[in-house]
Amino acid sequence: MKALFTENSENLYLLLAARLQLVRKITVLCLLLCLGLIIANPAIAANLAEDLLKQPATEIKISLGNSANELKFEPDHLEFVPGKRYLLRLTNPSQLKHYFTAKDFADGIWTQKVQAGKVEVKGAIHELELKPGAEAEWVFVPMKQGNYNLHCSIPGHTKAGMKGEIAIAN
Repeated sequence: MKALFTENSENLYLLLAARLQLVRKITVLCLLLCLGLIIANPAIAANLAEDLLKQPATEIKISLGNSANELKFEPDHLEFVPGKRYLLRLTNPSQLKHYFTAKDFADGIWTQKVQAGKVEVKGAIHELELKPGAEAEWVFVPMKQGNYNLHCSIPGHTKAGMKGEIAIAN
């Protein structure tokens, strides 16, 4: 009986050792697979970004105010598609300075650059100030779908009608 118990114990031990070795192999395989995905993602992201930069930007002209000093955006409704590259050409033909303010929209896009005059700005942009006669270019790719408010943050301008809507939808 003692020999049978010892033999069963050895068999159980060998079975457990084999299962443990199998679990180790599966774990190592999973770790290698995960590591491969982690390493591959920057390459995939770099390829996608490179493809986006090769894509021609769809140009949209926006006027902040007009020569009659009316407080409005022209156009006041903008629509964008996620994953497509855009160039907003902003102008201020009025005698007053204005702001293009759309923080939530700016948080839902990837900004490639903002250029005004001989200055190029990169990074997070939430608001652009355009002085009388100023022009600016904003190149970006929409990422997050939604409806966003646009307004001029100068006191009184929004109430007077300088507001709009921006939509990012498929």
